[in-house]
Amino acid sequence: MFEKILYPTDFSDASKKAVDYLVQLKEAGAKEIVILHVIDEKGMDAIYRYGAGSAVEIIGAIEKEAREEGKKIEKKLNEKGLKVKMRIETGIPLKEILKAEEEEKVSAIVIGSHGKTNLQQMVLGSVSEKVIRQAKNPVLVIKR
Repeated sequence: MFEKILYPTDFSDASKKAVDYLVQLKEAGAKEIVILHVIDEKGMDAIYRYGAGSAVEIIGAIEKEAREEGKKIEKKLNEKGLKVKMRIETGIPLKEILKAEEEEKVSAIVIGSHGKTNLQQMVLGSVSEKVIRQAKNPVLVIKR
């Protein structure tokens, strides 16, 4: 039923909790997980303005950290027999998640209920909430 699953993550505690659910979905027919980490371009403006390094160095460091975190998750999923693809994109998280949903032709999305920025969620609404409203496929939201 849900053979290919998109797993957007910011590597927060809530999003890491979703990994256990991805493993359980293997029993329901899941075969492949697409891990997606989006480097939020809104936050990049401040980093460029106030950061100590060049934009290329800063993005490179963020991507390196994301790959290291992603590899830990990939290893755990591989050990459970799931095929894994890792994507790191820069942009607006909602747009990149919806774009990946379409490009990867996933059958479901598994996402954490809260990311790293709780204040922003109270003011603007969370990314997961927006994904629920706009995704074409079923969305499983994992609470903290």
